[in-house]
Amino acid sequence: MSADRQVAGIGFGLLAYGMWGFFPLFFRQLSHVSPMDVLSNRAAWAFLFVGALLTLRGQWGKVATVFRTWRHLAMLAIAALLIGTNWLVFLWAVANQRVVASSLGYFLTPLVSVLLALLVLKERLNRLEWISVALALIAMANEIVALGSLPWVSLVLAGTFGTYGLVRKKLPVDSISGLWLETLAMLPVCALYALWQADNGHAVFTGHDLTTALLLACAGALTALPLMAFAAATQRLDLASVGMLMYINPTLQFFTAVWIFGEPMQSERLVSFGLIWLGLLVFSWSAWKKYRQAA
Repeated sequence: MSADRQVAGIGFGLLAYGMWGFFPLFFRQLSHVSPMDVLSNRAAWAFLFVGALLTLRGQWGKVATVFRTWRHLAMLAIAALLIGTNWLVFLWAVANQRVVASSLGYFLTPLVSVLLALLVLKERLNRLEWISVALALIAMANEIVALGSLPWVSLVLAGTFGTYGLVRKKLPVDSISGLWLETLAMLPVCALYALWQADNGHAVFTGHDLTTALLLACAGALTALPLMAFAAATQRLDLASVGMLMYINPTLQFFTAVWIFGEPMQSERLVSFGLIWLGLLVFSWSAWKKYRQAA
């Protein structure tokens, strides 16, 4: 892997994770809308936004190429299921004052990425990387024992996003075309949900006040931009490095939850966060040493 390609991958990763880190502030403004309604609007507006980008860049030929390979379409459908589930759980967490839990989930995502890199991609871990994995596992055990329940929000967010990164890395599809096809795969589910809600007298895509309608429309672009940057990063970096950069997103979410939203922070959970932060520092040091050697 060339140093220039790695630097570009790091830049795309920083852009993606930085934008995601501020998502709780944005989506808290839509807490009066049900999470599934927000998800449906996000998918629809992202589909339109990315479609416009494809038209401006004259890249519909790439989309047509993907339609000729059923395996790629199937993998994109799996990617859509993973990222759609991730969106829905995150939106539920924001609406229900569980941003600390979502932050922990995204802190755990590097662990999932590293384990997938080891098990699926057969990437080898050095001693420092194994130490970081062990620290994250201890943190997860502390979370379960100290709080007395399975942190399902954190686990679902970490599992779905880590696996999504793996699927996108193995797909030879560019970020824009891939995202358009992912949102296309979500639309039938969103349409069925909208029809079901319409039978109950509730409109999913219409009937909002002007501010809410504008926010939902903006959610499409805000959904598309970091995902395109993330897909570009996965094509330029090994999966372990992509996971290492993830700490930017949950750090921003954590400080937003505690300092701005005023969510409570149990002392037991601080131990979990401390272990994960230590693991990320160890892993970051290992990744920096790898980068210096590659450069």
